[in-house]
Amino acid sequence: MEERVSISITEGVADVRLIRADKMNALDAAMFDALVAATDRLSKEKGLRAVVLSGEGRAFCAGLDMGRFAAMKEQGGNGIPGGESRDLTRRTHGLANFPQQAVWGWRQLPVPVIAAIQGVAFGGGFQLALGADMRFLTPDARMSIMEIKWGLVPDMAGTPILATLVRDDILRELTYTGRIFSAQEALSYGLATRVCDDPRAAAFEVAREIAGKSPDAIRAAKRMLNKLSVDPGPALLAESVEQQKLIGGANQLEAVRANIDKRAPRFAEVG
Repeated sequence: MEERVSISITEGVADVRLIRADKMNALDAAMFDALVAATDRLSKEKGLRAVVLSGEGRAFCAGLDMGRFAAMKEQGGNGIPGGESRDLTRRTHGLANFPQQAVWGWRQLPVPVIAAIQGVAFGGGFQLALGADMRFLTPDARMSIMEIKWGLVPDMAGTPILATLVRDDILRELTYTGRIFSAQEALSYGLATRVCDDPRAAAFEVAREIAGKSPDAIRAAKRMLNKLSVDPGPALLAESVEQQKLIGGANQLEAVRANIDKRAPRFAEVG
């Protein structure tokens, strides 16, 4: 875990950092493992009051590692060694599969999580930000539900969270187009809590304020607020079912190859 995610805890506030700055904290297999391991560790941490989640360097998280798409282009499948046989519909972590748990695990933590976001949060990186209770963005931060670019759908637990945050037509537009949107747009859509010059400093200020409140009341509040969400079980399973149908298909691979080759895609007709 230490190669991808660092954790330090001071007076009940956990500082969790993605530490793959040279790759804009992109999600490779090791990063997925580290994120799941981080939430597992924090769920058992006594005296935990709040969490600040951030990424080192110029980006929060750029999404899936490009090496995985390059492997998909050359070899087909999902670009993960041995991953072609993985059944995404298998629930490995309660309601979630393993990739979903990298996001859903932050929702399951009994204490508030604040994501401090600079640079970009694209695709899986955007969904990771959604796992937090709050999202603080720099004014120049950018976000995207980028999976459509690669012939895929969001499948890391983002959809049940998005359904509670964003107006339905906005969610559909962002999902269908993969459009990159600004921090101010994110704020207007309900995807950003604050836009501020120093999100990490602001996040720690709020985390320390939360840490000073009754831990019983804070944990009770998170349990209560989590129950206001749409039923996540069917939504999480639907993500996996639809993604599994797409991965490795002719049009999905064409989307990958066209993006890597920097050309217009030539999709086969369907229906």
